[in-house]
Amino acid sequence: MECESPRVNQIHLSRLLTRAGMTPDFAPNPDMVSYIQDECKILVVGAGGLGCEVLKCLAMTGFKNVHVIDMDTIDLSNLNRQFLFRQSDIGKSKAEAAVSTINKRVPGFNYTAHYKKIQDYDESFYSQFNIVVCGLDSVEARRWINSMLLGIALQADEESRNIIPLIDGGTEGFKGHCRVVLPTMTACIECNMDLYPPQENYPMCTIANTPRLPEHCVEYAKVIQWPQEHPFGEGVPVDGDNPEHVMWLFRQAFERANSFSITGVTYRLTQGVTKRIIPAVASTNASIAALCVTEALKLATSSYPHLNNYMMFNNCDGVYTFNFESERQENCLVCSRVAQTIKLGKDSVLRSLLDHLAENPLYNIKSPSLTALIGGDNKTLYISNITQLEIQTRPNLDLTWPELGITEGQEILVTDPVFKLPVTFKLSFE
Repeated sequence: MECESPRVNQIHLSRLLTRAGMTPDFAPNPDMVSYIQDECKILVVGAGGLGCEVLKCLAMTGFKNVHVIDMDTIDLSNLNRQFLFRQSDIGKSKAEAAVSTINKRVPGFNYTAHYKKIQDYDESFYSQFNIVVCGLDSVEARRWINSMLLGIALQADEESRNIIPLIDGGTEGFKGHCRVVLPTMTACIECNMDLYPPQENYPMCTIANTPRLPEHCVEYAKVIQWPQEHPFGEGVPVDGDNPEHVMWLFRQAFERANSFSITGVTYRLTQGVTKRIIPAVASTNASIAALCVTEALKLATSSYPHLNNYMMFNNCDGVYTFNFESERQENCLVCSRVAQTIKLGKDSVLRSLLDHLAENPLYNIKSPSLTALIGGDNKTLYISNITQLEIQTRPNLDLTWPELGITEGQEILVTDPVFKLPVTFKLSFE
């Protein structure tokens, strides 16, 4: 059903901008409605369950100048909560399908879709937006967009900086959060990496020898039995959206669970473990999206004080919310631009640094490239993301610091796909 008239949005906005509790220096005026509808440019990152709710709330609030970017396509499992999609949209771009639905349902709106990775665009693309709203299920994507907006803010001096607010929403089951990040001014995403749950990984020794959970049995079927038995042909990868693949994994996991007296292996669990599905609840998405768009309206108009700067939402037993100010870390990996000190053995090898960067939850750097200034020359220690250079620099991984010419206090520059800006680490010998 289409909206009756864009005037509904104008009346709604006018009421919002004339309520009590506004900031003292704010003066409501008709031009503000025009600014929100026509001039304020918003980028929505992610068009999944939360992203669809955000787009709906933006449209119903009156924001007309909205872009959405998402690299995924629609599958059948999305339809139960991502309400902008229909069965005929399966296989299509999420961003394009969501925008098509909004533009059809709301007269006078012309949202823009980008079926791309966020890394496919540079500073000039992101600099055009007034506000960025994230509705993502990926911590790595959050870290990248956080680094990008910080880099844009740091391109100019303090007086002429382009500060693009980042509103980050996230949900899992009946829990969620909303946070407002003002690059260079408030705590960034990287300042609070410990707030995000660790990625679920199972030790190989556990799933192979002493499984204790039904998830261990599913992982065994996926990681060990599938490559050994090639149930659908040699070289065919596991497809979590293929019911035949999931059913095969379910049967193997069920048999293994019975042999270890483990209960709880179901088809739904098998699919969840296979696809690394995060439990999603539509009502949680709707609540967090409404809060994110409310913060966008506050930032666009300065009519009310915006969230400062983190709010958690819990709907497991009743409804509980709590907001607090997350403080900036003086040695934040991204926004402080201070070299991080890492302690390693004097005779350890370069590989030990890579292991430390990958295993430490504060860094979680998986594909780093390392360079260092040695004797006045910039020396490449290791390149991970270019095959030919990786082969050439691979022998360095087994060299000690003295063999590499690196001494106590040496600074090592690290680049990684998760960061837009390089980060610096200072080596300290234990």
